[in-house]
Amino acid sequence: MEADFVIVGAGSAGCAMAYRLSEAGASVLVIEHGGTDAGPFIQMPAALSYPMNMSRYDWGYKSEPEPHLNNRRLACPRGKVIGGSSSINGMVYVRGHARDFDTWADMGADGWSFADVLPYYKRMETWHDGGHGGDHTWRGTDGPLHVSRGPRENPLFKAFVDAGQQAGYEVTDDYNGEKQEGFGPMEQTVWKGRRWSAANAYLKPALKRDNCDIVRGLAARVIIENGRATGVELVRGGKREVIRARREVVLAASSINSPKLLMLSGIGPAAQLAEHGIEVVANRPGVGANLQDHLELYIQQASLQPITLYKHWNLISKGLIGAQWLFTKTGLGASNQFESAAFIRSNPGVEYPDIQYHFLPIAVRYDGQAAAEGHGFQAHVGPMRSPSRGAVTLRSARAEDAPVIRFNYMSHDSDWADFRTCIRLTREIFGQDAFKPFAGKEIQPGNAVQTDEELDAFIAEHAESAYHPCGTCRMGRADDKNAVVDPQGRVIGVDGLRVADSSIFPQITNGNLNAPSIMVGEKISDHLLDKEPLAKANDQPWISPRWATAQR
Repeated sequence: MEADFVIVGAGSAGCAMAYRLSEAGASVLVIEHGGTDAGPFIQMPAALSYPMNMSRYDWGYKSEPEPHLNNRRLACPRGKVIGGSSSINGMVYVRGHARDFDTWADMGADGWSFADVLPYYKRMETWHDGGHGGDHTWRGTDGPLHVSRGPRENPLFKAFVDAGQQAGYEVTDDYNGEKQEGFGPMEQTVWKGRRWSAANAYLKPALKRDNCDIVRGLAARVIIENGRATGVELVRGGKREVIRARREVVLAASSINSPKLLMLSGIGPAAQLAEHGIEVVANRPGVGANLQDHLELYIQQASLQPITLYKHWNLISKGLIGAQWLFTKTGLGASNQFESAAFIRSNPGVEYPDIQYHFLPIAVRYDGQAAAEGHGFQAHVGPMRSPSRGAVTLRSARAEDAPVIRFNYMSHDSDWADFRTCIRLTREIFGQDAFKPFAGKEIQPGNAVQTDEELDAFIAEHAESAYHPCGTCRMGRADDKNAVVDPQGRVIGVDGLRVADSSIFPQITNGNLNAPSIMVGEKISDHLLDKEPLAKANDQPWISPRWATAQR
């Protein structure tokens, strides 16, 4: 089997590349270890907590014991299904702040400033603003990826935005448009009541073409001959076979599996490869390093009124919601229930927002277990730009073995100070007049938790990953010894091989990572096709005094 391009991973970036490359007439084979995304667990937005906890759809990765978090092993879900993590995530759509991408360019990712990537965001989107007459200057109108907003019918969504304004923060009509900073509606990759994953948006249309196909199996290593990648060794049905690439091999297997596959192929830190008896093809010490993630806490409040989703937290109600969704694709099942959000600065001197909020009208965890009996609501809150860095390393030379994942969470004093600020600011927001008709006692952390020491103990026990790992094949200039790929995604030191997924991010972006991961697939597609990049955007929102002035 062979094709012009062999893509490893049918995830967010891989699906986008399969679509664009086959659209241009190139032949494409996509290697995916997971199976189908059919069925309500994935397609029903409100069922989001199920697929990321099912071994059928998730690789089941966990971190090593995290020394600063009471040696807890934190879950690191990654999609093992067509659509990848876009098929098991929370469907929250956040591009990131303009300054994120300017920082990428400053770090050596030439051609990845916000002016460079905005045209790709616009190309990939069809934006539905809920009929509110939003500003389409910043948004796409005819791309494969549908981006919508929930109905925000529950009064708690409005209370959250009003409380933020009362606390002195700004309001934004579109955090993915001209101004990220502020409180406002949250956007979701949901269309006509269904999860609009990268598989639905890109891969399934691509597979209808004669020049695109998918191959099931586990990628074991990249075949490299005379310094050039020529194919991928695949394990399926207990047998090994080689899929040949006439032009290039592209790894889009996630920030966990892409560095693992590079190392299994002899590309990575030479000493580590030697430990596992792997012949060194290219000594790239940055492979697997620079691992970043967002941590978050759930600040939970009891509700004085029985208006939260808790009233549906029983088998009968869940069955009725599921039946309505199954037959009509409407009702509570048609939203991820994250319908209000905020991006704020922790202090007036901070250059641009460094705290993100997701608001949810129930007190619950991602694993679907109610945190307390009775009605409640919660804010997911966490700092956006932690200096802590970890690494993905090999456990063995076997492709079947999970890698070693060490995030090194909360390893800087600033991490603790930032999280304490997050808790205190959230309490201030929940204490505003807009919440007075609704807010009862604080469920978590609880009113007894007040001092720095008490807050730190709560953080160590309750901080959870927001499931945004990235950075492990960092993009940079070719002469940067810690860079893994150049600004066109080409692996430095090996011809015919690229990486295109969240692993190439030099620094984590402000918000959820699905949107920038898809954007990476869109942009790298043009590089693979030797096309001129889309023309830079002329608009420069980051120069606006709206982000440069101190808040509150």
